[in-house]
Amino acid sequence: MKRRTLLQWGATGAVTSAVPHFSLAMSRSPQYDYVLTASEQTLPLVDGGLTPGLAFNGQFPAPVIRAKQGKPLRIHFINKLAQETTIHWHGIRLDNAMDGVPYLTQPPIKPGESFDYEFTCPDAGTFWYHPHMHSIEQLGKGLVGALIVEETEAQNFDREVILGFKDWRLNKDGSFMPLSEPRHAARAGTVGNIATVNGKQLPVIDVPGNASLRLRLLNMDNSRQFAISLGEHQASLLAIDAMPVVPRSLTTQDLAVGMRLDIGITTPAEIGTEIAVYDVKGRFYQKICSLRVSDVLRNTPPPPPKALPPNPVSEPDLSNAEKLSFVFEWAGAMTPVTSDGHAMNEFWTINRRAWSSMSHENLPEPLAELRLGKSYIFDLYNATPHGHPIHLHGLIFKVLKSDKKDITPFFTDTVLLEKNERAQIALVADNPGQWMYHCHVIEHMKTGLMGYISVS
Repeated sequence: MKRRTLLQWGATGAVTSAVPHFSLAMSRSPQYDYVLTASEQTLPLVDGGLTPGLAFNGQFPAPVIRAKQGKPLRIHFINKLAQETTIHWHGIRLDNAMDGVPYLTQPPIKPGESFDYEFTCPDAGTFWYHPHMHSIEQLGKGLVGALIVEETEAQNFDREVILGFKDWRLNKDGSFMPLSEPRHAARAGTVGNIATVNGKQLPVIDVPGNASLRLRLLNMDNSRQFAISLGEHQASLLAIDAMPVVPRSLTTQDLAVGMRLDIGITTPAEIGTEIAVYDVKGRFYQKICSLRVSDVLRNTPPPPPKALPPNPVSEPDLSNAEKLSFVFEWAGAMTPVTSDGHAMNEFWTINRRAWSSMSHENLPEPLAELRLGKSYIFDLYNATPHGHPIHLHGLIFKVLKSDKKDITPFFTDTVLLEKNERAQIALVADNPGQWMYHCHVIEHMKTGLMGYISVS
C-alpha cells in the first residue's frame, strides 16, 4: 500500500466512522503501513483513579488497523513492555511465520526488540489483534485492537460503528484485582467487574438519522460470552467472524470470546432516539451501550442493507472428507506440582492431553496432521458443563450441524460449543503450517485447552 493511500484513510476516518476516538496508527516510514508500540500506560477507566494498564501506541481503544483485501500489509512492531510478547492477527489466513504464536511460529519478541509483520489479507471483514504470550495479563490489561479489512469494492453504508467489548477487573482506585482465579479458571473463566465498550461504561454513541450503518462488534474480552440483541429495532446479521452470511433478521446472536459480528441497521429520523445494544441472558436484556441519533443525514430512509460479497473460501468436499474427532474435557481436580512446590494448574484437555506451557522445550506433537488441499470433517464434543469458543488459526471452517441447536451452515474461525454439545465442522486444509487450535477463554487456553494442527 502506498503512503498516499494511508493518508487518504486518515483524512476520511473521522467522517466515515461514528467512533472518532479510535485512531489509525499510521507509519511515518515509507516501508511500513503502520507502526505499533506496546508499552505500559495509565488508563482512565474508572472515576477517581487511573489504571496501570498496557496499551498499543499509548491508548485504549487501541489504534484501528485498516487493510485492503488482497493487498499486502506491513506493520513494524516495537516491544517496550517488561515482558516478551508477540502479536497474533486473529482470523486472518496468513503465512504461518506471521501468525504470532511464540515458539510455534516465531521466537518471542524480547523487551526493547522489534519485529516486522508482513502479510496479505485474502478475506475482507472484521478481525482483531492481540498478543499470544503472557495472554491473561497482556490481554487483560488492554493489549487488544480492531483490524478492519475493507472489501475490494466499496460497500453502500453511510457510516461504520466499531464496538469493542472488554471487561476489566479493577478495584475502586483503578488498580487491578487478580486477573485470574483458579476456581473460576476451572469453570467458565474469571470475568471482570467493569464492563466497557470502546473503553467506556454504557457509552452513548452519536449516529446520524435516516442512515445505513454497518456495526462491527468485537468480543475482545478474556472470558465473557455475549448474546447480542438490538431489542425491537430491526437489524440484519451480515457476517459472522468476517464471513458473510445470507442477510437475516437479527434476534439474538452469540458473540463468544474472540468472535465478531457485522450487523446492518437503518437509523430512525427522530433526533434523540436511542437504539440499545443488549446482552441477553435468558429472559433478561442487559443494555451494554446505545446509539443516539444526533442529526439527520437525508429526508427519506435508505434502502435496507445488502449482502456482503463472499470471501474466497474453499468449499469442503464432504463426500471425500476424512473424519477426525476432538473431545474437549475437564481434567479433574488434580493439580500437578513442580519440585519447588509451584502449582501448575491444568484443568482442561483436548483428546485427553493438556498443553499449558509454551516454550521451545515443551512443544507437543500436533493434535492432527492434515494433508495440504484435502477436506476434513471434525467431530467436536464438549464433554464439560461450560461453554468453549473453539478457535482455529490460519484456516476457515464451515459449521455443519449441532445436537443442541439448529444450524444453517456457515463459515467461521470460531465456534461456541455449549455444555455437552456435539458439533461437526468441515474445512479444506489449504494453508500450510502449524496452526494453533484452542479455546479462546484465555484461562482455559492457559490451563490446558490448546494444541495445534499441522498442515503439510
